[in-house]
Amino acid sequence: MLSTYTSYNLITRDMLTSLDRTANETVNARDTAYYKETIGKVTSVDEFLDDYRLYTYAMKAHGLEEMTYAKAFMRKVLESDLSDANSFVNLLTDERYRTFANAFSFEASTAATAQTEVQLDEIIGLYSSTAANAGTAIKEETRYYDAVIDGVTSVDQLLNNDRLRNYMLTAFGINADTYSRQTIRNVLTSDLDDPNSFFNTQFGGRAADALAARQAASDALEPLELRESHLKRITKLQTDIPAMQTRITALEAEIATLSTNPNGLPAAELEEIIDGKRAEITLFQTRRAEYQTELADKQVAVADLDAVLVPRSEAAARIAALKAEIASQNGVLANVDKYQVLALAYNFESDGTAVAGTVQTDSQKTSTKELYTLSNPRVTTAAALIHRDYFESRIASITTTDEIANDPRLVSYLKVAFGLDKPAVTNLTIRNIIESDPDPNNPTSYINLFGGSDKEQYKALRAAFNFQQDGTLAPGDTPQTAAQTTTTANNYMIRYNDVDDEADELAVNRFKSQIGAVKTVQDFVGEATIYDFALKAFGLDPAKVTPLTIKNVLKSDLNDPKSYVYQLKDERYVELAKAFNFGSDGNITVPKLAQSEAEILVMSRAYVVEKSRFGTEDDRTLAEEEAKYYSVQMQKVESVKEFLADPRLVAFVLTANGIDPESVDAEFMAKIFTSDLDDPKSFVNQQADRDYRKLVASFNFNAEGLVERPDDAQIQSRRGIYETLDSYVRQKLEEEAGNDNAGVRLALYFERKAETISSPYDLLADDALFEVFKTIYQLPDEIGSADIDAQASMIERYLELEDLQDPEKVSKMIVKFAVLYDLDNQTTVDPALSVLNGTGSAGISADLMMSLAQLRTGGS
Repeated sequence: MLSTYTSYNLITRDMLTSLDRTANETVNARDTAYYKETIGKVTSVDEFLDDYRLYTYAMKAHGLEEMTYAKAFMRKVLESDLSDANSFVNLLTDERYRTFANAFSFEASTAATAQTEVQLDEIIGLYSSTAANAGTAIKEETRYYDAVIDGVTSVDQLLNNDRLRNYMLTAFGINADTYSRQTIRNVLTSDLDDPNSFFNTQFGGRAADALAARQAASDALEPLELRESHLKRITKLQTDIPAMQTRITALEAEIATLSTNPNGLPAAELEEIIDGKRAEITLFQTRRAEYQTELADKQVAVADLDAVLVPRSEAAARIAALKAEIASQNGVLANVDKYQVLALAYNFESDGTAVAGTVQTDSQKTSTKELYTLSNPRVTTAAALIHRDYFESRIASITTTDEIANDPRLVSYLKVAFGLDKPAVTNLTIRNIIESDPDPNNPTSYINLFGGSDKEQYKALRAAFNFQQDGTLAPGDTPQTAAQTTTTANNYMIRYNDVDDEADELAVNRFKSQIGAVKTVQDFVGEATIYDFALKAFGLDPAKVTPLTIKNVLKSDLNDPKSYVYQLKDERYVELAKAFNFGSDGNITVPKLAQSEAEILVMSRAYVVEKSRFGTEDDRTLAEEEAKYYSVQMQKVESVKEFLADPRLVAFVLTANGIDPESVDAEFMAKIFTSDLDDPKSFVNQQADRDYRKLVASFNFNAEGLVERPDDAQIQSRRGIYETLDSYVRQKLEEEAGNDNAGVRLALYFERKAETISSPYDLLADDALFEVFKTIYQLPDEIGSADIDAQASMIERYLELEDLQDPEKVSKMIVKFAVLYDLDNQTTVDPALSVLNGTGSAGISADLMMSLAQLRTGGS
């Protein structure tokens, strides 16, 4: 019979061959094939537990064969929430149950959701960044325009330059996605003084027609609205007149009662009360007569209008149609104005040519740049400076408060500067504040009467101007002194973006609170708050993109280069699609993650355990921080290439799987990740260390190295399946070795479990490991009856637990165990043992036995 060590060495010197031989044994191969083919069809815990072959296979694989009978217990293990520290499985001290539960996922490992937390954080960050960088982008585009426009010598040169053209279109409010190049060209080469020019013949005619149509609609609308106004007043009068009569009748009854003097009042006092009642009656009678006259007049007027207008039943529809017509014609006129301003802004000849430097005068350039800057809905710093300059250029020439109230830009500037930017504050409010009596002690001043919670802002605004209470300036006074203008400007520059900042905060909060309710693409495009926020985050204008386009983008398969999103040839749409999780059917689905959330959790826990096994609290804290990094970054990884390009991520997964990151290089990692797990001849399957196969299986990369969504309906992940298959084969290998020699099984088991031991209690909790320990240090069986803490202290005296993380030291321990196990069990020793006793015989001296018994790990 071979010695324990020789048998152990025959197995481990080529572990891959040993594992393959065990796996290919008929019974093992048949059971493994059944498990692999069947586990994917199981959909519930009951199905799993009821399939004896599956259940027992998994239990043996995870070293829980002795618990096969305890189905109720194992059900609780499988149904535990691994993310809950207080769940059933997490409260068990035996790590095997957590490992077993980790291998299965009877609940979806990742829930279907419109966005993960990482996606949510990224889109909010992008939205904030887009908002913050708006001014920078405007400044850069303006710099480019300013530098290039003077070199333009033809209209075609301008239109062929994407940046110049888009700058111009944006400045003049023309949609860059739908504009007509020919129309723009013709407008830019029109002579507005020539009645036969393109602009005058095309847009001039449209303007005339629009003005006529608008006037006709307004003329038709006026009597209809007048009739509606009369009818509302008639209804009110018909209610008020009877109410007045009722009140008159009640007063007459009160007078009749008072005339009897039921309360015994003095005659003079009683007469005074009655006179008051009579005066009230007279007032109501007079008002009732007026109302009756008004009612009659209104009824006559309505009758006259009824005779010439559409029936009342058709009035609402007619009014709506006329208002729509007026709005439409206003749009035409606004469009004409827009193109007229465009034509006036450039100086091309009728043939489209221009002398370099003359395409725009300085004044025209300044106006164009201002229009571009102000076109952004946000008030950027550049826009704020334009508003400030406008105010300061206007204020010195103003002589009355009406001039301020009638200029919307001045009113808006002042509202912002003095913290009054709210709908309730109108141009008349601003005028009244500036005209208010500046005496704070005057209780009847406008500020004291109407200031309310804004009284201090009202006072500050009043103090910034020098107008009299009639809205004029006293001789020699100016609207503002230089100091007052400076104060106003400083206030404005501090507050100009407050409204935008508040709007951003509100938009972020609304998006965060509402995105969780989104279940379909239709939900997404149907909720303006979410839709607008998302598109703006990616620099897309909700007004210029159709909801249908966005629906198709979100339903695109990002792994298919022919899918809709890639046909748009705009990276913004690709990034938008990546930010959400919709399937081709338009419903939310599980996020497309390089690892499922469950796998990330498993990997993170394993990493923290590995890094803090013998470390300090600081080591654990650092490990947990690294786990946070891993969790966030793994949700951003889109390919094997991206993953392998991040050394922190690679080191993390290697460490979590018990592999020294220094032991493998980039080439090795690339080979295992491009291996076919189902091909026994692939690179990863030729590694004796099955941790590599488990590592690769924990990722959701397809054959092209891109992330794909796994089948979340399966109750076991790919990692879980391969971990179970490999663990089963290893268990069978150890079991079969133990049939010939129990010491070999103990040695193989110790080799496999050594690196997981982090405390003496791990040894004490495992009978097989404790048996190996007792054999190595020649301790009697009776020691097991000692106090548990005393046993733990004894282990720490004999064994440096960190040595179990060193493969070489573990190997030496196994050699010692094998020799001493054979001695203890009187196993026939092979000739190799003669080297140890120096005699060439199969015997061993008592002195040598004593020396062996006293050896420490790596001993003398």
